[in-house]
Amino acid sequence: MSNNATENSASRRIATVLDEGSFVEIGGAVTARNTDFNLQEKETPADGVITGYGVIDGNLVYVYSQDASVLKGAIGEMHAKKIANIYDMAMKMGAPVIGLIDCAGLRLQEATDALEAFGSLYFKQAMASGVIPQITAVFGMCGGGLAVVPGLTDFTFMENKEGKLFVNSPNALEGNIDSKCDTASAEYQSRTAGLVDAAGTEEEILGQIRSLICMLPANFEDDASYEECTDDLNRICADLANAAEDTGIALATISDNNIFFETKKEYAKEMVTGFIRLNGMTVGAVANRSKVYDEEGNAESLGQVLTVDGCKKAADFINFCDAFSIPVLSLTNVTGFEATLEAEKDMARAVAKLTYAFANASVPKVNVIVGKAYGSAYIAMNSKSIGADLVYAWPTAEIGMMDASMAAKIMYADADAQTLKEKAAEYKELQSSPVSAARRGYVDAIIDAADTRKYVIGAFEMLFTKREDRPAKKHGTV
Repeated sequence: MSNNATENSASRRIATVLDEGSFVEIGGAVTARNTDFNLQEKETPADGVITGYGVIDGNLVYVYSQDASVLKGAIGEMHAKKIANIYDMAMKMGAPVIGLIDCAGLRLQEATDALEAFGSLYFKQAMASGVIPQITAVFGMCGGGLAVVPGLTDFTFMENKEGKLFVNSPNALEGNIDSKCDTASAEYQSRTAGLVDAAGTEEEILGQIRSLICMLPANFEDDASYEECTDDLNRICADLANAAEDTGIALATISDNNIFFETKKEYAKEMVTGFIRLNGMTVGAVANRSKVYDEEGNAESLGQVLTVDGCKKAADFINFCDAFSIPVLSLTNVTGFEATLEAEKDMARAVAKLTYAFANASVPKVNVIVGKAYGSAYIAMNSKSIGADLVYAWPTAEIGMMDASMAAKIMYADADAQTLKEKAAEYKELQSSPVSAARRGYVDAIIDAADTRKYVIGAFEMLFTKREDRPAKKHGTV
């Protein structure tokens, strides 16, 4: 690391996220090329961004970290070209890129040169998408066109006090003030916008990046995102049935050593996404959730339905997993769709994207029905009909068009209460039980909840060599 980059926040962040002593700086002598508006009179060491490579737990990564002490981290021509160079190297070597952002925006003194170089960075990110994992963390300002950069990456983290992420400043939005709705805040971007995967202190998010890197493949051809499993492959999860509502707990329970890296935790909480380990293999998990329990055992109730935001969240996650050959496990517990005027504007499109994501993914796909599985909402949640390789169901699962009591009321509208009760019981047995679904081949096996871990491990072991022919095309349009 160059002398000009040894004690500032940009270099400190690099030192924290990488293994000790592993960072090698590239382009440390680069300064601004432009001389307009007396720019040559200002010191621009490393042109405001430290770039290079290092390792995280032995895994090669490329990293850039913006230096707010140099022209407030503003992006000039050479600044952007340094980042683009890191992307070129990462693509050649097949290694992830980590961007640590703290920037006031584009450098006005360089105008068109800065814009052109900035545009080339967009292009590098687009070309890298689906080839290497891209991660950003926002520590200071990330506004205007720079906000597109985390939007083009796979995972984004944000410092919860100083981090500001926006296209338009909150004060520029009509009817909005910071105290009412700070659209640039980490809370807004993680809870409402859903762009940010996690917010926290600088130390927390750098630690999360290290954890995430260790769970991801280095590139789309790499199969080395494994670690030796020290957990019992046949471990009985005795209390798993009690976690059907909060599937975040269920996923952690079945994972090796209870490892669960949840993505977009605060956004669309009714849909859980994240990574678990099964026999040392990274598996992407998607699950419906109707309750969230905190550390004190208090529960936040959620609708047992698909929402627009939940579908988008899951679809994006599945697409990432498919791009990097990460198997997908789903836990299904859904009764239908969110029914509001606002949701109706986008519901059909959002469910279509979720359905397409599951159907289009060619990685191994396993579904476990842990609760209710009603109607076309169930179909969209990785059902056998849209391509799940194996479907399991707990004995308590309910699979069908709708709740049996409601179905009886529709079919026997004029019947008395006793008749309706009898017909509901009959409907549940004949049409809604996991046994009836298994008899028709829609469920491959009915398993005890406690045995879920060993069954899904066995399934993914069997599916490890899966190959699937798809229609020849450039790409889908959903």
